[in-house]
Amino acid sequence: MTKTIAVLALPGVQMLDVSGPLDVFAQANAELGRPYYALRVVGYEPGPVRSSSGVCLLPDAAVGDPLPRIDTLLVAGTPRASRAVLSTPALQWIRATARDARRYGSVCTGAFVLAAAGLLEGRRVTTHWNAARELRQAYPRVVVEEDALHVRDGKLRTSAGVTAGLDLALSLVEEDLGRDVAAKVASQLVMFFKRPGGQLQFSRKGQAGPVGRSVLQEVQRWVAAHPQLPLSVEALAGHAGLSPRHFARLFHAEVGITPAAWVEMTRVSAARALLETGAATPKQAAAQCGFANVDTLRRAFVKHVGVSPAMYRRHHGGAAD
Repeated sequence: MTKTIAVLALPGVQMLDVSGPLDVFAQANAELGRPYYALRVVGYEPGPVRSSSGVCLLPDAAVGDPLPRIDTLLVAGTPRASRAVLSTPALQWIRATARDARRYGSVCTGAFVLAAAGLLEGRRVTTHWNAARELRQAYPRVVVEEDALHVRDGKLRTSAGVTAGLDLALSLVEEDLGRDVAAKVASQLVMFFKRPGGQLQFSRKGQAGPVGRSVLQEVQRWVAAHPQLPLSVEALAGHAGLSPRHFARLFHAEVGITPAAWVEMTRVSAARALLETGAATPKQAAAQCGFANVDTLRRAFVKHVGVSPAMYRRHHGGAAD
């Protein structure tokens, strides 16, 4: 039987959160030579939905309209999903549809909508890396896996930011139709069948501007400009003109992490920048960014980025080792 995939598109939706997964399902139909999936876009209210890019979508139906039985409900993300206030009827429709569907989930920040509907309590989920902390704080009972590209928890499926919606859809095709069909879909869409690493390799954590009082900001700028120097707490405190104990306590209170942890993040960010040029090898990046050796860089890199420096260079810097 044909399985109906419904994507809920709220005002301001990101187009790729809708079109990306639908194209994966459409390609699966093409590979089978028959309409295994029936694809529907559902709007929050009747009429066109203006996306975040300004382009308008014309949904097949609006929330509450009659639809064929929905096999899979996906909620697409919007840049303002965390602040969206949905009507009671819309939340009731999402809950009822998710309950009756074989599976349900979200793309990117669509997880906030599912959370607002009470569908993520005690569940393992993921969302865009830059929204993960906000989701965790707003819904403490939700278990957020920040590095995952997509997560399966029972009938719930969630994905990371934007293009990870394609990875999620491909995994659903594999669930339904097997590895061979999913591999053919990936080949036709020129995408990884299983993308290496997680989403932290795309994040820019550790590259935010300096924070805290001016003396701490000056130290942070100095570290970012000289990651290769010995950067012990004593050295940082000396640059700030403070005692090591007072500096460490002040830094943690205003920056939120220890000086050592911040230095490691900053050195990893500097190494990423070098590796992205393709000109520096991991060994060279380690030497230029203050790591004792390439093994020390690799351990720190995997912790903060989720992949090895060599893999990161191959996929983000262009040059191979």
